Amino acid sequence: MYLALNGVPIGGNLSWPEFARLASSTGFGGVDLMLGPAMGEGVERTRNLLAELHLRPSFASLPVEYRKDDAAFRAGLSKLEDAAPFCAAIGCPRLMTYLLSSSETPKDELRRLYKQRLSECASILARSHCRLGLEFLGPVHIRKQFPHEFIWKMNDMLEFAKECGSNVGLTLDAWHWHHAGGSIADILDAGKDRIVVVHFDDAPDLPPDQIRDNQRLLPGEGIINLTGFLQALEKIGYEDSLSVEVFGRGLKEMPPERSAKLCLESSVAVFKKAGVPIRAYAASARR
Repeated sequence: MYLALNGVPIGGNLSWPEFARLASSTGFGGVDLMLGPAMGEGVERTRNLLAELHLRPSFASLPVEYRKDDAAFRAGLSKLEDAAPFCAAIGCPRLMTYLLSSSETPKDELRRLYKQRLSECASILARSHCRLGLEFLGPVHIRKQFPHEFIWKMNDMLEFAKECGSNVGLTLDAWHWHHAGGSIADILDAGKDRIVVVHFDDAPDLPPDQIRDNQRLLPGEGIINLTGFLQALEKIGYEDSLSVEVFGRGLKEMPPERSAKLCLESSVAVFKKAGVPIRAYAASARR
């Protein structure tokens, strides 16, 4: 496993490739890919940049708007036809998207629509040997935002992901895992092949109805069982990135260098506490 710099804590205040350079200079082993700008640079320049910085690309966001009308969806599919081989060529065969846990549309109707559209995305990705991670959102206020509750539990999202394709699995966010009542057994049961992307963060000790998505803490500052979380990932043989995705806590108001350093240092401390190695972090530290 390796830690990756995520754009959320620095508030989108850096463009590519400066964002990647910050990840490297801070000591991260990986960086979340800014897909559009990286594609603008091209395969060769992007691969050279990552090699120069000793970084692994962690994941790219799915460039398809599958939530709106069919015209928007079809336009996104054409982008994916180019994005999938690009991601594969630079060593980033992982893409992700989130699914809101409530909607204006009844659950069964929305599930049919999303299954059809995400299956089409998965088929395009499969041609380039890429995988897709679907993120479930656990907090109560998101589940109650719209009239109809949608998928919000880890196991339910895993079942849905399997229906969408053999190359579809989960984006496992420690925050959402915790607020959806997830367990260590859920991670072990999902297994390595179905956990595509991981987000790393922590939560304050507040009642469920008071939790808001922008109240995240740095790993180790809250009440999530991150030791069990990491040890479960290690047990299933997960070998990819953990992106430190912390909304709130004032991180984006800090200088990007300070925010990135806090994200790395807090996460490394949690790994050490759990007794789980970070292979790429050690390489970064020796540079």
